[in-house]
Amino acid sequence: MSKLEESLNRIAENILCLDEASLTSLWEKYKTGMENFSFTPEWEKSVVIFSMINAIRVKNTIFNEQMLKMKTAEENPVPKRKTGKPNLRLVK
Repeated sequence: MSKLEESLNRIAENILCLDEASLTSLWEKYKTGMENFSFTPEWEKSVVIFSMINAIRVKNTIFNEQMLKMKTAEENPVPKRKTGKPNLRLVK
């Protein structure tokens, strides 16, 4: 693994330790900073931080959707077919 990949992995691990609720409270601040373009390092940081906050929100949304899907599948299992005649019906 390259030094760049190692650095990115450490950054990702640090970001994943952050609480989404705390990050969401900062969302508006960095959104505003990003929208107010300027040729400054502060503007660049606002864009990166805003993107990181959104990445965590997207990750958690996907995670929650998949957990719900798995829970629903466990509660409503697909009925097993009986052996013998296939389960067919006439469609007109």
